[in-house]
Amino acid sequence: MPARPRPTLLLFVRHGLTPTTGVELYGRRPGVHLSDAGTQQAQRAAERIAAGGRRVAAVYASPLERAQETAAPIGAALGRSVRIHDGLNEADMGRWTGRKLSQLRKLAAWSQVQRYPSGFRFPDGETFRQMQARIAATAGELAARHRGATVVAVSHADPIRALVADAMGTHLDLFQRIVVSPCSVTAILYSNDGPVVLATNSTSDLAALSPA
Repeated sequence: MPARPRPTLLLFVRHGLTPTTGVELYGRRPGVHLSDAGTQQAQRAAERIAAGGRRVAAVYASPLERAQETAAPIGAALGRSVRIHDGLNEADMGRWTGRKLSQLRKLAAWSQVQRYPSGFRFPDGETFRQMQARIAATAGELAARHRGATVVAVSHADPIRALVADAMGTHLDLFQRIVVSPCSVTAILYSNDGPVVLATNSTSDLAALSPA
């Protein structure tokens, strides 16, 4: 019998804090950079991943500045250049891009975002279903490209939460219950038997990651 392909470990990292994280809905607005605290978070994430003892084959990042600035110290710590991948991008939030969360929470549509995201489209933007399909396809692509290796991918909270829901077979309408904090690591193992979620929202030691 031919040997079974080795699984691929994907480490998804949310970008670090920005000056107005939790205040504005950035979406894909350019020019949003890490705060000093976010830069420190990114450095700590790099140290944790490097200390995990795994040889990382590649480091990828969303096209947005805050993701690339988070990926930079990770790549440096691992001796890998950062590759940009559009599939890791934040949701296209259309006309909601850059708006204050305090304003958006007053809209009737905000309730749908929280309770029925699978039926919601950002005005002139992406649906949550499209976002989930995009990030899941990206994860599959990276797993196939780096078969048997470990890969770091720096992305954004909603795409990572949607990916965890997809990997666990959880309905998209429940993905808001998943917490993905700034610079946390979500580890998903991809094999021919399907994905296995090893960790979500991890801000601690990564050395012991393994399937049960």
